[in-house]
This record gives sequence, structure tokens and C-alpha cells, in this order.
Amino acid sequence: MDIVVKGRKTEVPERFRKHVAEKLKLDKIQKLDGKVISLDVEVSKEPNPRQADRSDRVEITVRSRGPVIRAEASSSDPYAALDLATSKLEARLRKQNDKRHTRRGNGRIPASDVASTVIGAAELTDSGELAAEQSANNVPVTRIGSLEVQGEGPLVVREKTHAAASMTLDQALYEMELVGHDFYLFVDSDTKMPSVVYRRHAYDYGVIHLNADPFAEEHGGAGGSLGG
Repeated sequence: MDIVVKGRKTEVPERFRKHVAEKLKLDKIQKLDGKVISLDVEVSKEPNPRQADRSDRVEITVRSRGPVIRAEASSSDPYAALDLATSKLEARLRKQNDKRHTRRGNGRIPASDVASTVIGAAELTDSGELAAEQSANNVPVTRIGSLEVQGEGPLVVREKTHAAASMTLDQALYEMELVGHDFYLFVDSDTKMPSVVYRRHAYDYGVIHLNADPFAEEHGGAGGSLGG
């Protein structure tokens, strides 16, 4: 298994690539998860000078025959961000390893066993919204994916498509904890509905089920905030 290091809108120096290979000990990772298939490290840079203290971001993704485990961190330089992300990754790998041993002989994990604080945050904008619409005349229009953006933005759209196997709510909570997000999109195995489980307060969680309704447009759709 090799470590793939790539940059998103930034160049990755060879010195940093070597540091990644030294920092991420493959034998240690494989000891915690012997089914690892690939390990990807993505480096990106925030050009906004007002965010200089967290301008460099490192995201580490471990793919195996089990759940995907991801850890990310930001800092003033990529080496510090890598150290933080590596510490988070090792903690999640240990937690998954402990869960694996605990689950032997058991079919599912009760929601009461989903523990500790979820590290990291959902990959959303600071305001939680995409962008405000601009209504000025003669404003240039840029097409990003399936969206039309008026003016210069700022608007960053990251579009992903995932194959989804249905799972229980308990398993969705467990997977959300492993990837370090505040929400997790899944197909509920009981209702067969697209659903989102999300973190509310302390150790409380919420879940939203999406039921296709041909008349929903007449009533404004199924929007709303996750925090409700």
C-alpha cells in the first residue's frame, strides 16, 4: 500500500511528501486496521490573509474494506496541520479497532454506545449557506456544476456522488463519528428513505428523513436548518 499525496489548487513540495511518508507509519496504521486498501493525503491552502492562522489544511483519508476514516486539520503551516490530522486519525483508528473487538458476536451497536465528542466540522461555509443571490443588472454569470453564480462570488461548490448501501440509524451514527463530521447522509434500512443524522447539543442527535412528495413544491420544499 502506498501513500498518495496530492495538492488541491496548490503545489506539494517533495520535502513535504517525504515528511508525510515519515509521519504516517504504514505498519502502525495496518496494525490498527489490517484491511486498509489506500491512504490519501490532500493538501490545500486558504488564500485569505485574514485566515493566516489556519491557511494550510491537510485531509487524510483511509479507505479499507470497512468504513472510510477521515481526519483533517488546519494550521499556519502544512507540517503543523499534518501533525494535528495524524493525531486525529490515529485516535479514530484506535476507536474503530476497539469497536471492532467489542462488536464481535454482536449484530449492531446501540445508539447509547456512540461516545465522545465528534472532532471537526461539517464541510459547509462559515455561515452555513452557499451564497446570497446577487440581483444587479449586467452581472457576469458563471456556471459551477449545476449552479449559476452571478458576479465573482465568493462561492465554492464541491460536488460528490457516493454509492450508498442502506444502514441502520445506529450504524449511521457510528460512521458519522469515524469521518469526524457533524452530520451524515445515509439511506435508512428501515424506512428506505434518504436520511441525515446530525449532532445537536452535548450528546444529543437528530435525524431527518426525506420523503419524496410531488406536491412539496407548492409548500416551499423540505428546507430548514439542521439545528432545529
